[in-house]
Amino acid sequence: MSAAVEAEELAGAREDTLLGGRVRLLQPVAGYRAAIDPVLLAAAVPAKDGQLVLDVGLGVGAAALCLASRCSGVRVTGIEIQPELAALARNNAELNEVSGRVEVVVGDIVDPPESLRPDSFDHVMTNPPYQEAGRGNVPPVASKAAANVEGDADLQEWIKFCVSMVRSRGSITIIHRADRLDAILACLSGRVGEVVITPLWPGPEKAARRVIVRGRKGVKTPLTLSPGLILHTADGGYTDTAEAILRDGVGL
Repeated sequence: MSAAVEAEELAGAREDTLLGGRVRLLQPVAGYRAAIDPVLLAAAVPAKDGQLVLDVGLGVGAAALCLASRCSGVRVTGIEIQPELAALARNNAELNEVSGRVEVVVGDIVDPPESLRPDSFDHVMTNPPYQEAGRGNVPPVASKAAANVEGDADLQEWIKFCVSMVRSRGSITIIHRADRLDAILACLSGRVGEVVITPLWPGPEKAARRVIVRGRKGVKTPLTLSPGLILHTADGGYTDTAEAILRDGVGL
C-alpha cells in the first residue's frame, strides 16, 4: 500500500484536484479544505527557475503544489503547525511527484525551527488565518479552527515572520480578507515597498471580499492599486481570465 493511500485511510482524507486535474490533493473530509484562495495565491508569486519559495501556513500543500506545477524549476519549503496536515502535504508532494522540490517542515512561526534561516528565501507566500481571535464564530472542528482563526501568532506576528524570512528585494505575497487590508498595510509599512494590491471581485458590480497584496522587502517604490480580477460572470461561471488561472495554471 502506498504512503498516499495509507494517509487517505488513516487521516480520513479524500482526493480532490486543482488546476484542471494537474494537481492531485488529499484533503481531510472534515476540517479545513482548500478552495480557490491558495490557487490564486500561487498564481501571484513572481517566482523563476532556480529560486526558493517559503509557504507560511502550508496546510495540505495546495499553494505549494500549484506553484511547483506552474514553475517547474522552483523549490518550495512549507511550514505547517498541524502535524496531520503536514503529513498530508508530504503525501501530496509524493502523489504529484515533486517530493524533491517541495519540502514540508512541521513547526510554529512563533518559535520556528532552526532549519528555516532568516533572509534565505527569494519569495514568501502566505494564506494566514482570516479571523481574529475572539471575534466571530469558531469552527467546531479543531483543525479548521486552527487554520481559520489566529492563534498565538496574530496577523502582525505572521507578517513579521514572513518579512524576516525573505531576502532583501525579495517578494512577499499575501491573500487575505479585503476588510483587513488596512492592518496588512500597517504591518508592511517601513519594511516592504513596491506594494501591489489586487482586489478579487466575486462578480460584476460586487465588492471585493479578498485581496492579494504583494511587495518587496527593502524597496521604497510607491504602492499601486491594480484593476483586480473579476472571478465570476453575471451568470455565475468563471470569467475567462479566472478560468485561465484556476484551470490552466496561468500566472496572475
